[in-house]
Amino acid sequence: MHAEYKVPGGKLVVVDLAVSDDRISMFRLAGDFFVEPDETIPAIEAAVRGMPAASDAKTLTARIADALPDGAVLLGFSAEAIATTIRRALSSATTFADYDWQLLRGPALAPLQQMALDQVLAECVGDGSRGPTLRIWEWKSPAVVIGSFQSVSNEVDRDNSERYGFEIVRRISGGGAMFIEPQSAITYSLYAPSELVNGMSFAESYAFLDEWVIIALRELGLDARYVPLNDIASSAGKIGGAAQKRLGAGSVLHHVTMAYDMDADRMTEVLRIGREKLSDKGVKSANKRVDPLKSQTGLTRDEVIETLLGTFRSLNGLTDSEITPEEMERVEKLVAEKFSTEDWIQRVP
Repeated sequence: MHAEYKVPGGKLVVVDLAVSDDRISMFRLAGDFFVEPDETIPAIEAAVRGMPAASDAKTLTARIADALPDGAVLLGFSAEAIATTIRRALSSATTFADYDWQLLRGPALAPLQQMALDQVLAECVGDGSRGPTLRIWEWKSPAVVIGSFQSVSNEVDRDNSERYGFEIVRRISGGGAMFIEPQSAITYSLYAPSELVNGMSFAESYAFLDEWVIIALRELGLDARYVPLNDIASSAGKIGGAAQKRLGAGSVLHHVTMAYDMDADRMTEVLRIGREKLSDKGVKSANKRVDPLKSQTGLTRDEVIETLLGTFRSLNGLTDSEITPEEMERVEKLVAEKFSTEDWIQRVP
């Protein structure tokens, strides 16, 4: 069994192993990391051999950490990263390079259609009727997109949202509210087989699935980094946030909204961003908490998107695709039967 895991912000960890009688009988560790002293790798390999194949990541991490020689230094990886790679090997995990990725860019859709399309495309990847896909969203109109478990009344000022023309919709993933002005947001979704994140915790998979974006933003000159659990940020402020849903159909939906430009004062009128949430981030206003890509890069929205796509294409390949008539038919059905209903929008009043 073989698995590779690129540590977000770190190095590549590669493991090869075999299992006999439900125990790891052969184990080899490699990668482009740095480690001292040299006997550290043999010590780790010896510690892993003989462990039950059913060992969870926590147990593997503790065993590996205990086996490290005194003064051992691991640069670009960790005991946790080795354990994750082992779990990925045992669960037959895949990598980005194992797939032929498709690109959907647009068309501009209404907020309710966007919510339904996210579910439809994730289900299509799960049932095999569509290959793994990267979608760049284009918006027809302003929206407030609340997370699956958020309260409408707690998150949104309904009077102001109506006054300023922001439609309130609810997505299928968790996380916080998204403030969307069509030309001021860059939103993308990844739809992938669940094997891509096998062996990873939710926290690990967030950073793993967005590593390509961090690389792209750094190419633009930003000191971009991932801030657990789900924020993309630079020293100037928050850039965007991610949310994720793993579907029983065998796929993972991962989407991110980044601020290209933003009317932060309008956002605080529409969203009920309280003092507690802002103070938790160490700032006193939303204007200081978020720093859009326009001000950080000086580029147009299209130029930023082209850089993102160029990075993904160079790392993983990318072929242009289109939404099929059958997919759009399912979208409209879901809009009517689920996403536009008060039962869904007000599931948490």
